[in-house]
Amino acid sequence: MPLSGLDVRLIGEAPDAIAPDGSEVRILCGVAGGGTALFRLRAGAVSRAVTHRTVEEIWYVVAGEGRIWRRLGGDETIDGLAPGVSLTIPLGTRFQFRNDGLGPLDILGVTMPPWPGPEEARPVAGKWIATL
Repeated sequence: MPLSGLDVRLIGEAPDAIAPDGSEVRILCGVAGGGTALFRLRAGAVSRAVTHRTVEEIWYVVAGEGRIWRRLGGDETIDGLAPGVSLTIPLGTRFQFRNDGLGPLDILGVTMPPWPGPEEARPVAGKWIATL
């Protein structure tokens, strides 16, 4: 139980929500300026491509392996995802990610400002065919 805004959360086995990109979301702690969550893609899954309206993110890969496609303006990249990799998703970035491994791909995400709701993300054309 939070005391005076001091929050503690335990990650549950079941997701708290499904993100607009199709990944499972386990909501972690947040403050007025940002929030955290664990995003999970099951083995072989490919997310839907999206872009955010107001939120920027920082990701840190906790487990699994895969790839992420990002496009911002004229810059486009595909980067590997593996434990220890950190990356940014600046405002306006189109992105899509996939799990190329045999187990779950778990990513710790920090959103700034906190995630406002499902209308935050809008679908865009992606690099791969989504499976979610």
